[in-house]
Amino acid sequence: MRSRRKLRFRLIVTFTLFGFGLSALFAFAALNIRTRVEEQLINAALQDEVDSLNQKVRENPNEPPAIEIVKGRTFSDRTIYKAPLAWQNLDTGVHDIFEDDKDGKRHHYKVAVRRDGGIINFIQFDVSRDELGKRQLLTSVIAAVFLFGLLSLVLGVWLSSRVLRPVTDLARRLRDFRRVGKAEMLAPHFADDEVGELAVALDEYATRLTAVVERDREFNSDVSHELRTPLAVIASTTELLQGSPDLTDKLRERLKRIERASRQATELIEALLLLSRAERRGPTRGEVTDVAKVASDVIESQRPQMGGKPIEIDLISDGSVTVNAPASVLSVALTNLIGNAIKYTMEGQVTVRVLDGRIEVIDTGPGIKPEDAEKLFQRGIRGESATGGGAGLGLAIVRRLCELYGWDVSLRPRPEMAGAISTIDFR
Repeated sequence: MRSRRKLRFRLIVTFTLFGFGLSALFAFAALNIRTRVEEQLINAALQDEVDSLNQKVRENPNEPPAIEIVKGRTFSDRTIYKAPLAWQNLDTGVHDIFEDDKDGKRHHYKVAVRRDGGIINFIQFDVSRDELGKRQLLTSVIAAVFLFGLLSLVLGVWLSSRVLRPVTDLARRLRDFRRVGKAEMLAPHFADDEVGELAVALDEYATRLTAVVERDREFNSDVSHELRTPLAVIASTTELLQGSPDLTDKLRERLKRIERASRQATELIEALLLLSRAERRGPTRGEVTDVAKVASDVIESQRPQMGGKPIEIDLISDGSVTVNAPASVLSVALTNLIGNAIKYTMEGQVTVRVLDGRIEVIDTGPGIKPEDAEKLFQRGIRGESATGGGAGLGLAIVRRLCELYGWDVSLRPRPEMAGAISTIDFR
């Protein structure tokens, strides 16, 4: 996962790196220029001086030459042995010699040599002091780099605090809105700049969002009233008709189907309204539901879907399993899973197993492909063997309900034979 850093941190790092980089570049350029210029000046001066000395000796061999550099020595091919050992084999040019003085202190010399006409001239120049100055310059430049870097860091912290203060204030006000649950206009609190423009855009978005939420709340309230009322009428009328003594068995069975369908519709509406409210405010807790009992009721309500198919429906419970959720939520989820198992199983068996912390629905239908298992929980996606009507929303609703209450719903093919296994894990 890619790391995210605050804008203020990025500004501070940018100013600091810029300061260090600029200072380091300046220091490198200063040292490099100084070294090059110094090298050229010393070499040119020594070479000119040794050439002048050689010319003077040749013109007036009996007069001692005037030496303007600190040390100068002249030898011939016959007296070269009297020269310092380190000088005797030096060719014409400028050379670097390192020697220790009487006190054991190491010195660095530049020695210019001219061999011409049997005359050998040496000019020695001590550059130790110059190297000391170079080290002092290096120390000063390094100190300047760190000083400029520290100043850049302080400047970055100060500027980032000044620049990002409106953004921080905007974020704080947005967090306050979330905490108190009430939004107010942001634009009046900010200047007419980029942050103010962002505040205006957020105000416009909040206005539109508030209108959408209000319409959604009104719609949910209308749906709750307009749908529950006719369903209650259907349920009460069906109950009264079932009490009639002159009903035939066929009519009584049809009335039971109407009653079951009415109850399922009521549970579905309650679950969807609960889902709509809970996604804004959080899930409803406090109601303990027996999973095995709800599964038994759902199985009985789904038996008419068998339509004469040779299917056996079994409920196996290994113990008492309860969940902290409304029964209508669990009923809607199990109705979709068990209903799909019955729908796609032409013959065989549908087994509902209530285990420790989970419930499984196992069928002997055509099964599913492993790569299609997760896709079936998306809106509008139906299985390859799906027939008849349907918009492919059942499993999508089940996924939303399970995510709301922290359950894990999954679908996988049976490993040993044709069929599918759907599971809701409550842990």
